[in-house]
Amino acid sequence: MALILVVDDDPDILKVLKANLEIAGFEVATATNCAETWQFINKRIPDLIVLDLMLPDGDGMDLCRELRKRHISIPVIMLTARDGISDRVLGLESGADDYVVKPFEAIELVARIKACLRRTSLESLERLRAGEIVVDVPKRMVRVRGKRVDLTPKEFELLCLFINHREKVLTRDFIRNSLWKDNKKLYSWSRVIDVHIQHLRSKIEKDPSNPKYIITIPGVGYRFMPSKR
Repeated sequence: MALILVVDDDPDILKVLKANLEIAGFEVATATNCAETWQFINKRIPDLIVLDLMLPDGDGMDLCRELRKRHISIPVIMLTARDGISDRVLGLESGADDYVVKPFEAIELVARIKACLRRTSLESLERLRAGEIVVDVPKRMVRVRGKRVDLTPKEFELLCLFINHREKVLTRDFIRNSLWKDNKKLYSWSRVIDVHIQHLRSKIEKDPSNPKYIITIPGVGYRFMPSKR
């Protein structure tokens, strides 16, 4: 079930959109301003944001630009009463994926959301995202908090393995069998895996001594927690 964050300062619009999106099968969260939007994103990454252009504490375009500046690639559908061509161009140039003019029919917005999610699901096959980490798989490029991080081939494979199995406990045997299939000499007791994880932590964690992403499960293995900061 995709999570949609609807941002609008009009309680009636929020109520109507929430009801219609839930009927369409989405999980829905709401925010009424920019501050609440950032608070929510810092706790949980939605699959798509429906964003009103005019908010009490800021401009939707500025919020969208800041998302893209931070390399947060959440799809954004912008809502606005402005229907001029220049307004639409500015909305799209700010980083929005689509632009819907008020008043609109809920059925149209649902269709646009589904279309946008289909596009991004195809893109996600080539791009992995977890918290502040973005991985471009074909280019083997990793960005953490907007900055490029250079990983060794094995560190890159390890990070992708963790992201694809987020929040699950991965045993050392599972990691070894996934990444060192042809290396019969790498036994479960080997410290090679731990050393690679130590190096990976030093590159993606703010404080490697107190990791927030790669969590050690004593006596078992590791768990990757993308929602932690």
